[in-house]
Amino acid sequence: MMAVEYKSIVPWGRSYDEYIKMFNLSEKDLNKKILGCGDGPAAFNAQLTRRNGKVVSIDPIYQYSKEQILERINETFDVVMEQTKNNFDRFVWNNIKNIEELGKIRMEAMKEFISDYEIGKTEKRYIYGELPIMPNLNIKFDIALS
Repeated sequence: MMAVEYKSIVPWGRSYDEYIKMFNLSEKDLNKKILGCGDGPAAFNAQLTRRNGKVVSIDPIYQYSKEQILERINETFDVVMEQTKNNFDRFVWNNIKNIEELGKIRMEAMKEFISDYEIGKTEKRYIYGELPIMPNLNIKFDIALS
């Protein structure tokens, strides 16, 4: 597996509610074993786990420590927000009304991820990997999200 360079990673975490809408997940789906590919610093794993769901997230960013990921979030957040502002008209603003709301939602999701990351790694819910080559998990999943 080729390691993703730290400086090339731009963490941008989605909220639990965004995952539900983005993947059209039903209550029935949320009770299945879910594999999230490329989840990054999203809040989905943390929140679904708290709701007694079964989820494993795979992402190249999980090769890094909590401190390194948090540092990278802090290094890139304002840059991403500025790029979004400069390209405002290229986004669909149906669910999120404006750039300020987007920034708030993303930062809250990433903070939730960071607070869950170390325990999640210990529980093998956050696993380093990147498509198309997946780590051997020896787990059967019902749904894969990507």
